[in-house]
Amino acid sequence: MQTRLMESMKDTPDGKRAEAILRKCVHCGFCTATCPTYQVLGDELDSPRGRIYLIKQMLEGNEVTASTQLHLDRCLTCRNCETTCPSGVQYGQLIDIGRRLVETRVEREPGDQVKRAVLGRALASPLFGAAMRAGQALRPMLPAAMAAKVPPRRAPGALPRRTHAREVFMLSGCVQPSMMPAIDAATLRVLDAVGISARVAPRSGCCGAARFHLNQQAAALAQMRANIDAWWPDIAAGRVEAIVMNASGCGATVREYGHHLQDDPAYAAKAERVSALVRDVAEILAPHAGELAPRLAGRLPARPAFHPPCTLQHWQGLRPLTENLLAKLGFALQPFADSHLCCGSAGTYSVLQPEIAGELRDRKLEAIRKTEPDVILSANIGCLAHLQGGTDTPVLHWIEAVDAALQAEGHGT
Repeated sequence: MQTRLMESMKDTPDGKRAEAILRKCVHCGFCTATCPTYQVLGDELDSPRGRIYLIKQMLEGNEVTASTQLHLDRCLTCRNCETTCPSGVQYGQLIDIGRRLVETRVEREPGDQVKRAVLGRALASPLFGAAMRAGQALRPMLPAAMAAKVPPRRAPGALPRRTHAREVFMLSGCVQPSMMPAIDAATLRVLDAVGISARVAPRSGCCGAARFHLNQQAAALAQMRANIDAWWPDIAAGRVEAIVMNASGCGATVREYGHHLQDDPAYAAKAERVSALVRDVAEILAPHAGELAPRLAGRLPARPAFHPPCTLQHWQGLRPLTENLLAKLGFALQPFADSHLCCGSAGTYSVLQPEIAGELRDRKLEAIRKTEPDVILSANIGCLAHLQGGTDTPVLHWIEAVDAALQAEGHGT
């Protein structure tokens, strides 16, 4: 694709990266076949090809309007188009640049500004946990639409007390410990079962994904730097084998710290080192499948369906590894149609674009329903909460199912 960047962008890091990405795009249209928003809305400007054209226009100095911003906002950032693209267009990086630019050229409506500001602050606030616990306690009395955003609370259970020679870090996170603390507890117990200790680094917090989704990119970068500062003493001393992620959205984001901070001379090298240490919990457990499988036999769900989050399959390329691990552990995963498509959660997307998110969720759940599953498994907090809001079938992180089977073993059942 030929480009003529405006003078103010030509020699900037964003301009150089955007131009290199744009030149790869041949407008073949393969991406439209796997773009969730295009499938729902049928608007070319709500496809990757259309959004690429809008970003190109911006970079060349053409008029930018609220309509431009809307079409970029509607992108789920699922990166399914990257998996599909035969030319290797790094659409995810381009949409980040486009959103950063449009934010400087179009003023949002006051109501949208307030909603985004509140979301950005609330999700990483200590008050979020208290609000979530209150919502869970009052869930039976909440209106249906609100109750769908509040997952039932699952008790975390006792945490392991043993220490092991192998040690990994875990992200303290922001939303997951409040919404579904059972996931982190299950992860700690399963890692303990294979001889690995995990601990949360003091002063670490939200990975930055939520604010990046909200296009509050400067605030997100500050959260990334804070995590690097919290982890760095142990990393520099060689005390950490890996930074383990049990939320694929967080894992995808921290894997890209090196990219996001590449122009920061104080953090670029550290960010690259941190990104290189990231491991999804499936990567850590894969070598232990042989020792775990006999302990789980006869104690796993009979008909589980596995929804692979976009951040697992399209961002990190870990869907094959995760599904192979689950198969080796004894899960009889039920295949369903369009499993490569986004469920509509996408960070804060389900709050900001509820109609599109709801349509995508309903399509996903209908495809899964046809397999008659007894449980739906996934690997990301956002997908879990979003899917559970539309079905009575239990929706769990797969690590919770592994942990439940190990607990059953311990009770002799």
